[in-house]
Amino acid sequence: MKFLTKACFGMLLATSAMATPAMAQDATDAPSGPITVSGGVDLVSDYRFRGISLSNEKVEVQPTITLTHESGFYAGVWGSGLPKTDEYGKVEVDLYAGWGGEVAPGTSVDIGATYYWYPDGKDAFGPVDYVEIIGKLSHDIGPVSATGTVAYAPSQKSLGSDDNIYLNFGLSSGIPNSPVTLDASLGYTSGSLGALAPGGDYLDWTVGATFAAGPMTFGIHYVDTDIKKSGIPAVDTLFDPTVVFKLGVGF
Repeated sequence: MKFLTKACFGMLLATSAMATPAMAQDATDAPSGPITVSGGVDLVSDYRFRGISLSNEKVEVQPTITLTHESGFYAGVWGSGLPKTDEYGKVEVDLYAGWGGEVAPGTSVDIGATYYWYPDGKDAFGPVDYVEIIGKLSHDIGPVSATGTVAYAPSQKSLGSDDNIYLNFGLSSGIPNSPVTLDASLGYTSGSLGALAPGGDYLDWTVGATFAAGPMTFGIHYVDTDIKKSGIPAVDTLFDPTVVFKLGVGF
């Protein structure tokens, strides 16, 4: 549920790419073939997208599955529960596909598209589903991995016949000899997805850590934005600073 048009996202449902790590293949296993299947299920304390709560600060379950070809092409499905509304229903399903791979030592790219689908949503004012094109460039600098992301949603009816761009820069680094990874990111939204912010522009940022134990992960992240208070408490709480907890299992 990635945009905030339609009466500021139905007054934000009537009141945001962490990937789940795959288990390493045992060295004694037979080759898995040209296609790899990975996925998992996360339990999050709050579904935050680009700094804004899309779950009314409630716990949600978020499953995902991805098929990846040895050439680098991939396709997958991600989902999340939502607080039920007539416009968006109670489920978000993201269908995504693209290509990713290393283009130079320590440097990787990922180019794809995501279709945001609300299967039981009903909007009397027009469609709610939309498409976004996403590109990422990552480079390892010693133990630190830096990633730049550009996400562009072209003009479409579900965005109020407007477009949107999102920029993000993130850093992550594993702590040597430990299962802990530290990360931080800064994002900038301009356009339809920033409907709550003056001029449709705002910043979001996160900082936190992830702990991995086999197929299990536990994450804790502080999330905040620079969106100014509207004076409507039920709306303002959806972009108040918060700490988001995640418990996940992957395969």
